[in-house]
Amino acid sequence: MKKFIAVVLALTFVLALAGCNNEPVNETTAPVETTAPVETTAPVETTAPVETTAPAVEVMTYAEFDAAALDTAVVVETYVQAIESWYDGCVQIYAQSEDGGYYIYDLKCAEEDAAKFVPGTKIRVSGFKAEWSGEVEIIDATYEILEGTYTAPVTDVTAVAGTDALADYMNQLVSFKGATVVASKDANGNEAAFLYKWDGSGSQGSDLYFNVSIGGTTYTFTVNVYMVGTGVDSDVYKAVENLKIGDVIDIEGFLYWYNNAQTHVTSVTVAAN
Repeated sequence: MKKFIAVVLALTFVLALAGCNNEPVNETTAPVETTAPVETTAPVETTAPVETTAPAVEVMTYAEFDAAALDTAVVVETYVQAIESWYDGCVQIYAQSEDGGYYIYDLKCAEEDAAKFVPGTKIRVSGFKAEWSGEVEIIDATYEILEGTYTAPVTDVTAVAGTDALADYMNQLVSFKGATVVASKDANGNEAAFLYKWDGSGSQGSDLYFNVSIGGTTYTFTVNVYMVGTGVDSDVYKAVENLKIGDVIDIEGFLYWYNNAQTHVTSVTVAAN
């Protein structure tokens, strides 16, 4: 019996040792790699740049144009009265409506359109109000030829010569009565009734300049050789070439401004000597 018990104990011991040598299997699973969710950004909506244009300007009366600040957009409807010859893609226009006059500087146009700018032609002009040496003008302009015609009458401004009121007639067709030719100084310092070019350094074919006294005020007048109708072969050009100091004359022309009134003359008549 003791032997049997010993055998059983021995077997139990052997089994126990076998159990100790069997290490438990630890099944480990590699951790699942989680990827942070990709942040997706909604596509940026790009908007094409908004094209801005100058606000539309309504057609102005002359009073509204006169009151407008310099460098502001202006639109006027007016009538061609005279032009300077087309040159380098541009013309200069002397224009007038019933209520006022305009000088349109360097208006870009085709030569065939320049030929349409005959006196009386109605045009709509869109540009900017500007001033140069006192001359109020419209620059950087575009135009449209319209139906209609108007020829401005000549306004006698003799009574306001020598006053600030003369500027109210700027760019209009005006006349001065009883003006007296006074001496100019030519390039050699000699007295002359007129000059070829402003300083006397020109020759026949240059603009003509001459001085007159009106009501005690002396003004310089000009025959613009580029103006249609007042070139070297015109009656007015020849009339000024025949002036003498002391002649009393009646003058018509467009009241241009260069630091003072400097009319671009279209007609000269000797009234008396």
